[in-house]
Amino acid sequence: MKSILRTTLLLAVAAGIAASPLPAAAASHQPLLGGNPFSRLDTIQPVRESARTEALEFFWYDCGHSQALERPLQAWTERHRADADLRRVPAIWPGAREEAVQRGHARLYYTLERLGLVERLQEAAFRAVHTDDRDLTAEDGAAAWAQTQNVDQQRFREAYRSEAVARSVDEAAELFIRYGIKELPTVVVQGEERTSPTTAGGVEAMPAVLDRLVAQDQQRHPRAHTLH
Repeated sequence: MKSILRTTLLLAVAAGIAASPLPAAAASHQPLLGGNPFSRLDTIQPVRESARTEALEFFWYDCGHSQALERPLQAWTERHRADADLRRVPAIWPGAREEAVQRGHARLYYTLERLGLVERLQEAAFRAVHTDDRDLTAEDGAAAWAQTQNVDQQRFREAYRSEAVARSVDEAAELFIRYGIKELPTVVVQGEERTSPTTAGGVEAMPAVLDRLVAQDQQRHPRAHTLH
């Protein structure tokens, strides 16, 4: 199922009820909120203290719009190495009928992160799910795919089974609720403002909105920048 219902969803997460589809205007990516391409979080979230502005992306490997954002987001990150830090959080909707699938994908992501392989394999993971229709939700399937990407099997399985990865998966579900995520992908800047395909007017418009949000944050809080 690669329908719009799997790629952009409104979810009553706090109430723990089933997801409902976005209204027609949102499905066609018409900006909402009076044309404002971003919205403010109801509750400002803490961020890591850094000279750089934090951009926190919520994504799902089975989300077509998350896949569409991946390459532009990588290019955006390269342009903003001096002033922005990208963090990723795999989406987990607690209580949703596909929570098990989402947790499986989250475990794969955090395994890649622990092995330092996200930059190299993030796009490949999206392709495996969307183009190759591979099941990456359990250890054996994920490990078999990782082997095709020349990842050492022992290291992969050790990381996959680690307590650190299990904790990260649980934390991802908590972050999803805390940030009030209603659509994928969503990027939250400095714990205050967020943008998504609906608010930005499409996935392709999101990097320009992120440019604006990072510039605003840097103007409000000037910092000394150093490159990694």
